[in-house]
Amino acid sequence: MYAEERQQEILHAARTAGRVDVVTLAEQFGVTTETIRRDLTVLERAGVLRRVHGGAIPVERLGFEPALAARDEVMTAEKERIAKAALAELPQDGAIIIDAGSTMSRLVQALPTDRELTVIVNSPPLAAVLATRPALTVLMLGGRVRGRTLATVEDWALEQLSHLHVDVAFMATNGCSATGGLTTPDPAEAAIKRAMIGCAQRAVLLADHTKFTGSYLARFATLAEIDMIITDTELDSKLAAGLAAEGPEIVRA
Repeated sequence: MYAEERQQEILHAARTAGRVDVVTLAEQFGVTTETIRRDLTVLERAGVLRRVHGGAIPVERLGFEPALAARDEVMTAEKERIAKAALAELPQDGAIIIDAGSTMSRLVQALPTDRELTVIVNSPPLAAVLATRPALTVLMLGGRVRGRTLATVEDWALEQLSHLHVDVAFMATNGCSATGGLTTPDPAEAAIKRAMIGCAQRAVLLADHTKFTGSYLARFATLAEIDMIITDTELDSKLAAGLAAEGPEIVRA
């Protein structure tokens, strides 16, 4: 087993159980406790675990939201595949919303350069990338910029969204479950996400399999409000079936 694969299994175990123990993990994977400690250090630097005495706990238990730069460094291959699969959901022309997030940055990079689209974003970094594409009309939602996610939030953005209608909203989430729906730690960001979905004809969620193991403070959508979930092949089949039973089509890239 490669170190990255072991680290993803450690992260999954921490999110499932609420805590992992160094000695137990060493026995489970047949490696030294020093190797496990190095794995935990990597995951802590990525912003998804917090080291505690004898082990680690997932950041969700701390009410802590990893910064965008930290999230951008994990599940990179999966996010690339998800973004490429999402291109099939683009309208031939018309308008789309692209939510803020690390997977969304991959989608922005993968957008075809010759497709004439109006693209609405609430992320200054994504707007800067999109603005260099001559075929696109880029609209940037105003508002307060959250430092942790670099997304605009609050009344200015909500007012603009209330007057829009788009073909597809490509959405990100921090957590997703069949019972809890789509959740994020910040209520202000949840309000923007809710408004994005509300002004879209179709809503497509882009989320790697780790997003389906926890819930956060603020719910912004039920699964019935999502038309499609594009995730990766590591999502458990039974979990995928449970999500699909609530309404959305599941695509595993």
